[in-house]
Amino acid sequence: MNKKKFAIFILLIFFIILLFVAYKYIKFSKEYATTDAMFIRSDMITNLSFKRIRGKIAKMYVKEGDFVKKGELVAEIDPVDYKIKLEQVNKNIESLKKKKEQAVLKKERIKQELTIKKKQALKKVEMLKEKYKSIKFQISNIDTNISQLKRDYKRYENLYKKNVIPKRDYESIETKLNALKDKKLSFIHEQKALLKQIEIAKYDVGVVGADFKRVNEIEQGIESLTKQIELYISKAEDLKHSISYCKLYAPFTGKIGKKYSEVGMNVKSGYPVYSLVDVDSLYVEVLLEETKLKGVEPGCKAYFTVDSYPDKEFEGIVEKIYPASAATYALVPRDISAGEFTKVAQRILIRVKITGGDKSILLAGMGGEIKIRRKK
Repeated sequence: MNKKKFAIFILLIFFIILLFVAYKYIKFSKEYATTDAMFIRSDMITNLSFKRIRGKIAKMYVKEGDFVKKGELVAEIDPVDYKIKLEQVNKNIESLKKKKEQAVLKKERIKQELTIKKKQALKKVEMLKEKYKSIKFQISNIDTNISQLKRDYKRYENLYKKNVIPKRDYESIETKLNALKDKKLSFIHEQKALLKQIEIAKYDVGVVGADFKRVNEIEQGIESLTKQIELYISKAEDLKHSISYCKLYAPFTGKIGKKYSEVGMNVKSGYPVYSLVDVDSLYVEVLLEETKLKGVEPGCKAYFTVDSYPDKEFEGIVEKIYPASAATYALVPRDISAGEFTKVAQRILIRVKITGGDKSILLAGMGGEIKIRRKK
């Protein structure tokens, strides 16, 4: 009899525990929506690669799972080829600059010499013209004197014929007249010579003017050298950028998710070297059954664990509930137009912001379990 009572007592205790567990489960189900269809996602996952250059990877500073800061050096390509090209380009620039300096000096020297020559030639033309004017004036004076002497000569000739004056006076007038005529003739010859000299001087001015074309040619050469220098400077800047691109830096703070390359590999521009995940942009993507959606709204608190660290709990808050089921976003949605389908509970996409816990141990793609506290 005692054994029977004991057995009944044990059953009663078991039944009470069962009711308590059932009560707790029902209460928990009312307070929380739970699922194991959750995954860690990231808004920022990028492949790191060398831009605009190609070459052999010389150094890799981090490995998968390493935490890196924004601007941290993670890999390098051997820049020796670009440095050799840059050295040659710099030599070309220096050589062209020296040629340009010499050309500028030559231009200035020739320009100065030609300017002096032109001034001298113009001055000579003006001087010869002044001399020509002076001789012309003197010839004009001689012509006046000759006209006067010619009148005197006729008067003296008449007086001489009438024996009024001696022959000596008559011959004196004739001698003066002939002397003036000879002097005029001499000036005329000198005048003609001056005209030739003026022509020669003007020609010299023209020659000097023509020689200034050499200055223009030198200036064109200087302009050509300047363009070549600018072109090589542009090449040098490109090579400097290429050398800087030989170093690969982390564009943001995060974790190395994948290493695609190894030291010694020849990589092309854009070929992935690392995959980098922004830890701060991690969030939880939840696929919650539609039957559990009641009471789940933006602002609801959430608690989750990941399979890798089941003993570490994280906190979160519901950010948004997507307006369609996960199946709606499938690339090949189910065709239910024929009416042949099995009814299954649809899953609704929910985004949960991570607000508590050690996010440094989380990796994009991790799975786990989550419970979302319903709003009453």
